[in-house]
Amino acid sequence: MKSSVPRIFTATLLQELDPEDIQKYLKDNRFMIRTYAKDAVIHFEDEPCLQLEVIVSGEIAVERIDESGKLLTVAEFLANDILGGNIIFSHTLRYPMTITAKQTSVILGIDKELLFELFCANPAFLRRYLEYISDHSTVLSFKIRNDVNRTIKESVLRFLERERKKQNTNRIMLGMTKKALADRMGVQRTSLSRELAKMKKDGIIDFDTDSITIL
Repeated sequence: MKSSVPRIFTATLLQELDPEDIQKYLKDNRFMIRTYAKDAVIHFEDEPCLQLEVIVSGEIAVERIDESGKLLTVAEFLANDILGGNIIFSHTLRYPMTITAKQTSVILGIDKELLFELFCANPAFLRRYLEYISDHSTVLSFKIRNDVNRTIKESVLRFLERERKKQNTNRIMLGMTKKALADRMGVQRTSLSRELAKMKKDGIIDFDTDSITIL
């Protein structure tokens, strides 16, 4: 946990706060650092949102179960993103979907009342928060709108490009089964396998059990 403390000071949302104040809040446990193992559930659907959470490291997924019982990944968040920002001051105050750690993740929690105190005392911090909420609400709406019409091939290419940038290589290590990858994309396992085989035949990719290579 101590190794995560230096990363907190580089979080975009906290740039407007005095580092000494951050240290004080950490010492007083008004800023809470929590670590979640891979695949751990961070929040269940309909659970109350009591804190704003800043992702210090890792990867977080917002997931839902459709009418057929299939688990779908609705959105993914990385370091510097925040959770609960759009609902912590709402009347419903509950997470609409399940939030899961897709890899070992460290999260900084800020109590709702302390967050409001910081807004009142630091307009620059409030502005940065509002900018983040506004920007990401627009991005999420755009993503959901596009995901409705995205083909399996487009979903695969989008996933590969994202992982290529993250892993800095054309050979993408999956770290999950093809079934898990299909669930993340919201498609059937057989449909994904069929599309991967077609993309391989077309010379776009090659793949084995553990990886997909962009050709």
